[in-house]
Amino acid sequence: MKVLILAGGYGTRISEESQYKPKPMIEIGEKPILWHIMKYYASYGYDDFIILAGYKQYVIKEFFADYFLHNSDITFDLSQNKMIVHNNNSENWKVTVVDTGIDTMTGGRIKRVQDYVGDNPFMVTYGDGLCDVNLDELKKYHENHGKIATITAVKMAQAKGVLDVERGVIKSFREKDETDGAMINGGYMILNPEVFDYLEGDSTILEQEPMRRLADDGQLMGFSHDGFWQCMDTQREKQKLEELWASGGAPWKKW
Repeated sequence: MKVLILAGGYGTRISEESQYKPKPMIEIGEKPILWHIMKYYASYGYDDFIILAGYKQYVIKEFFADYFLHNSDITFDLSQNKMIVHNNNSENWKVTVVDTGIDTMTGGRIKRVQDYVGDNPFMVTYGDGLCDVNLDELKKYHENHGKIATITAVKMAQAKGVLDVERGVIKSFREKDETDGAMINGGYMILNPEVFDYLEGDSTILEQEPMRRLADDGQLMGFSHDGFWQCMDTQREKQKLEELWASGGAPWKKW
């Protein structure tokens, strides 16, 4: 199953660092948060990634082009114009980085990679959120209910899409307001290829009209997750993730 990671936005709420690199390339423990997300998926055996890039997309491409330089010991023999890689610490990953446009919205980015995805169900998440969701259980849940879309529902007081969930079925999907303390969309989604029928052009925001239509059609399910989940919208949230990683007890470190 392919894993799509949304990595094309500007990251304006953490602009102290995102002015220099895409938000998913901001580092937690000297590794991009994108790397942490990918390592987590790979720990469950999901290692075929499509990165939906946009803003400063070349930074992501350069990171993977020189991946072994970042993770191995290197000898540069300048007299022979040779480079020797020692203990090549690479990954057993297939990574496709697609420039989905600077201003393309989330649904539009997914729509742009339809040809790369093919006709099978696929996973989708955001390039700024870490968790300890059991991905095997998520997959089993999605396969068992037979609907088009599953999103991981987490309880968090943040300005994300609010879910009205009744026995797993998402009855409505809307933007959060200040009075809510409800379940929200935490990403870590599984979508069937029929979802492309709900996506139109670059201006399509996945979390708005497509999600509402899926909910109205009874095709949107919520996988309830009571464990760890944390996005990285602000420097404070980044610091929280840094501290967890430095402690040696990061909940998402399954490898």
